[in-house]
Amino acid sequence: MKLALPLLAATLLPAQVTYERLLNAQKEPGNWITYSGAYNGWRYSGLDQINRSNAARMELKWVYQMPTTHMVETSPIVADGVMYFTEPPSNVVAVDAATGRQFWRYRRKTPDKVNVCCGQVNRGVAVLGDRVFVGTVDSFLVALDARTGDVLWETEVANYRHGYAVTVAPLIVKDMVIVGIAGGEYGIRGFLDAYDAATGKLRWRFNTIPGPGEPGNDTWAGDSWKTGGGSTWVTGSFDPAQNLIIWGVGNPAPDWNGDVRLGDNLYTDSAIALDADTGKLKWHFQFVPHDVHDWDAVQVPVLVDANWRGKPRKLVYWAHRNAFYYVLDRETGEFLHGKPFATQTWAKGLDDKGRPVRLPNIDPSPEGTYIWPGVQGATNWYSPSYNPLTGHFYLSVWENRSVYYKGEQKYSPGNRYIASVPLIDLPDEPGHGAIRALHPQTGDKIWEYKLHTKPWAGVLSTAGRIVFGGSDEGHFFALDAETGRELWRQNCGGIIRANPVTYMSGGKQVVAIAAGSAIFTFELGN
Repeated sequence: MKLALPLLAATLLPAQVTYERLLNAQKEPGNWITYSGAYNGWRYSGLDQINRSNAARMELKWVYQMPTTHMVETSPIVADGVMYFTEPPSNVVAVDAATGRQFWRYRRKTPDKVNVCCGQVNRGVAVLGDRVFVGTVDSFLVALDARTGDVLWETEVANYRHGYAVTVAPLIVKDMVIVGIAGGEYGIRGFLDAYDAATGKLRWRFNTIPGPGEPGNDTWAGDSWKTGGGSTWVTGSFDPAQNLIIWGVGNPAPDWNGDVRLGDNLYTDSAIALDADTGKLKWHFQFVPHDVHDWDAVQVPVLVDANWRGKPRKLVYWAHRNAFYYVLDRETGEFLHGKPFATQTWAKGLDDKGRPVRLPNIDPSPEGTYIWPGVQGATNWYSPSYNPLTGHFYLSVWENRSVYYKGEQKYSPGNRYIASVPLIDLPDEPGHGAIRALHPQTGDKIWEYKLHTKPWAGVLSTAGRIVFGGSDEGHFFALDAETGRELWRQNCGGIIRANPVTYMSGGKQVVAIAAGSAIFTFELGN
């Protein structure tokens, strides 16, 4: 179902968002045309109208309220005066980026029962040409007319009845829509797909859990690969020069009992680099072999060309859920450096290949095992940011521990396959969140801005030398990117579990964030 205002929409017809524009997204900071702002995953904007000297003057511009009771995790796309965002569980809205006035709304009717690990959420859309692409919790990919919201085609990605769902924001690469899958807690067999943007037909599929005869299948005992998990539920990055899609893979299943899946369990908890045209694996790096703590590698890869030990090198910066920060070679996947960025008590360190040197007695147990970081990780799916002006890597951090339990469970299609329920939040140890700035080549902490609650919001950095972030308390804030000093704060009245974006409208820089069940936008006041 779609509600539309076609006469109003006609006054702001979107221009063509071409692949060429996506390749050069950083050259048009007035728009925000792909999930991370550009293919490199920086979540950085060259806009500097809002800066350290005037950020305290930011005022509310407009608010769009969503009629939903689900958690909102969307990261808006802004293209030529039109903002597109998802409304959970699987709706899409197009509004005037200047006023928030609705142009159209695509409302998807989803089945009465859809099993999704952590809420019926959606993290955003992708745009190519005059089409908007969205994944759905019942595991479809849908193409919409960007001018009207009409459905142009829809393709079933997988059978939602078996625990598959699409919650990821798609990524456009050339004439393809790249889509990951959720469902690691339901014993799915994960994959990453590429679909033809014009027709919706599958171009290629890379199975993140290799089957018999495929490299890596021998890292799974028996038939455990069939229900191995390995979801791909956060948008990756793209290196056009090498034609590489770099994406993170989630945890193995069942989460907290590895006895039924002995082995390293490739390619779970890994970074994978795929040839964009064929989906063939070029390299991988596994952060946590045989993970039994649910530490997905679904963070956004940050791609930077820089000098490394005195020589130019193509790098990947990656702050992982397991509390270690990594630097990888982007051409080969070689491990270059690793260091904890948060408290961890599970590993002595990393060896010269980047493989963790585990400490004894860290696995889940029937009586419970206390380990840092907790189940939700030292960081999670929310986006980091890299600022080329400051040279810093920014991220949201969660300092806490959990009690990990081990149990027994048989696989049943469409039902949870986790083998216990950990004690995630300890009543006497609430933990604390923080925004941290790291030196990207060493992982050393430069500054920290402490939060009182969980940091489920991503960060955005700008040429105005500002870092924007949010908290579970509903506070949206601006920090000095050099020092971490708070410059501005606004209580939005609802939990913030999304990533900020910024764009230009009417000659003014606007910053947008989803909070509670609304989109809030801010600009400089007089």
